[in-house]
Order: sequence, then structure tokens, then C-alpha cells
Amino acid sequence: MTERPVKRSLTLRGHRTSVSLEDPFWRAFRDITEADGMTINGCAAQIDEARGDVGLASAIRLFVLKRLQDQAASDG
Repeated sequence: MTERPVKRSLTLRGHRTSVSLEDPFWRAFRDITEADGMTINGCAAQIDEARGDVGLASAIRLFVLKRLQDQAASDG
């Protein structure tokens, strides 16, 4: 994989921040939030609240991975 992370701006509870994510993770994150009827900022804020000591970008990647794994498992 040769894709480099791209810095993306987010607003979490009124504060601007940024995360560096590869395009495939960002697209999947955007698709998941749209399917759930959420905004990217709203979902990122929920992930931020639950992430503990993990960096926000890593927590988003893990969120995306878990959702795709759950979807694959339910598809059989």
C-alpha cells in the first residue's frame, strides 16, 4: 500500500482539530456515517469520547475496521 495519510479537518464539540487518514479509510468512514444518518463530526466526537489513550486517527481506523468486519460476518 502506497497511499499516504491526508490531513482532514474536524470539529469536535466546537473545537477544530485534524486527523491524518488514508483515502480508503476516510471514504469508508464517510460512507458509514452517511448510512447511520450521522455527520462525520458527530461520529468522530463519539469515537473521541470513547477512545481512551488511542490517537483519534487510529480510533477512527479501528472503528471502520470493526464495522467492516461486523458487516462481513453478518453477510455470512
